[in-house]
Amino acid sequence: MKQEEHVVNEKRILQALNFPFIIRFYFSFKDNANLYIGLELIEGGELFRHLRDSERFEEKKAKFYASQIVLALEYLHLLGIVYRDLKPENLLIDRYGYIKMCDFGFAKKIDRGKAYTLCGTPEFLAPEIILGRGYNMGVDYWALGVLIFEMNAGYSPFWDADQQKIYHKIINAKFRPRSSFTDQLIDVVRGLLQKDLTKRLGMMFNGVNDIKKHPWFRDIDWLQIFLKKLRAPWIPDIRANNFPDAEDEEPARSSANLHEKEFSDF
Repeated sequence: MKQEEHVVNEKRILQALNFPFIIRFYFSFKDNANLYIGLELIEGGELFRHLRDSERFEEKKAKFYASQIVLALEYLHLLGIVYRDLKPENLLIDRYGYIKMCDFGFAKKIDRGKAYTLCGTPEFLAPEIILGRGYNMGVDYWALGVLIFEMNAGYSPFWDADQQKIYHKIINAKFRPRSSFTDQLIDVVRGLLQKDLTKRLGMMFNGVNDIKKHPWFRDIDWLQIFLKKLRAPWIPDIRANNFPDAEDEEPARSSANLHEKEFSDF
């Protein structure tokens, strides 16, 4: 499937990262038929499952999770890395109730350049990805806007059964906030889901500080969040099976060393 480069790239990026809200890479190795990546154990399961069970989060809870994602994106972008796959399925919850970002298969180091690959989950794609004009770190802030909306509403702002209609809604930035949304919540979502990159929160002169200093985040103590000093609004039961869809598979075996050249330094 021509994914060799993606796998090697994911491993290299994970190796380079060390941040409280990003899953830790510990080791990697290979045998004749398989590649193995050893990651930190995160016992609480996916944010997606927790959101599905809750239907939607209280605003304060959504803000708690969003603040950690803002800090994680700030860290990645300082390293010149665009994440490109922000969604509830790629956010795990640790035993203390804090977020761990995982799955860096679409992450790419672009520094101040642009990327052109169409990748990601349809409902989270920024307009510039769909239009194929080249894009930068701004796509992560657009996806953050979609995520904040979804955590507070229980559904995506651009959802439709027809994928082409999803793209049409995104390109036109058409969405309708829930009546329960506060004015500050509506304002931060509109600021992130801004088609014009020069007006999108996170992409203006003050960068990520425009997000951190937005009135919606006014009651967030960013240092306390970074240090994980605040008690999370929800602590997972780590004795439960929080990954019910996971199945043990017997790894493939081979007497010959397959793909030795492609993964020589894995």
